[in-house]
Amino acid sequence: MSVFELKRGNSPVILAFPHTGTDVPAPIWNRLNDNGRILADTDWHIHELYAGLLPEATTVRATFHRYVIDANRDPSGTSLYPGQNTTGLIPETDFDGKSIWTSGEEPDETDIAYRLETFHLPYHAALAAEIERVKALHGVAILYDCHSIRSHIPFLFEGKLPDFNIGTDMGKTCDPAIEKIAVDVTDTAEGYTSILNGRFKGGWTTRHYGRPETGAHAIQMELAQSTHLQKEEPPFAYDEQKAGPLRAHLKAILTRIEKAAFEMKPQGETA
Repeated sequence: MSVFELKRGNSPVILAFPHTGTDVPAPIWNRLNDNGRILADTDWHIHELYAGLLPEATTVRATFHRYVIDANRDPSGTSLYPGQNTTGLIPETDFDGKSIWTSGEEPDETDIAYRLETFHLPYHAALAAEIERVKALHGVAILYDCHSIRSHIPFLFEGKLPDFNIGTDMGKTCDPAIEKIAVDVTDTAEGYTSILNGRFKGGWTTRHYGRPETGAHAIQMELAQSTHLQKEEPPFAYDEQKAGPLRAHLKAILTRIEKAAFEMKPQGETA
């Protein structure tokens, strides 16, 4: 199987989808338990939700499931959120803290090394190459990392998650103008809730590639799945009626970010 899907565009904006893939090779699938085989922690339908919103955006999508290896985790295994419940490079549990592997079949160091080389590395090589290509075209590249998660997960956070969760690692990963666009649109989205750098401050992708001083900007958008799924449980069906107004707000964010990118001076250019 191909471990990623790539669509090249001429926009300065790149959309990344590290968690929408559901492919699990048979040797790995056979090691998952019944709970793991639900694949509950998928970012369900997010690539469909964003489809066509910014026609010239480049998209890079991992096709493998995060239980194979998590494309949004540090390859060294370092935790994104020290001291908080989270899942690792190859998750041992689901987001509810329940085991996903058959007893005795949990991944070991050999598995980690193989899956890094086979899945994680090719996806990020493609993403890094597109960032450099887009920077060469425009002088800047804006990586918009697309995510979703269930709105209630007591193992990870208290209460109900806001609908829009913007992550910029406390403003480190992108120009303030980009962050402001996302905040302005979501703050004024009627009927929705939003937060900046709350429980989700940006995963490894955002933190690794977001280097504004080099012309590479990154921002993560984590959506509560209640905004676009019929129910946050199997079969995790997409809700077109819910998705319609949500897509309008996401389109506004992407369109304004693209416009801001065109107005940015390339790195090293002076007034």
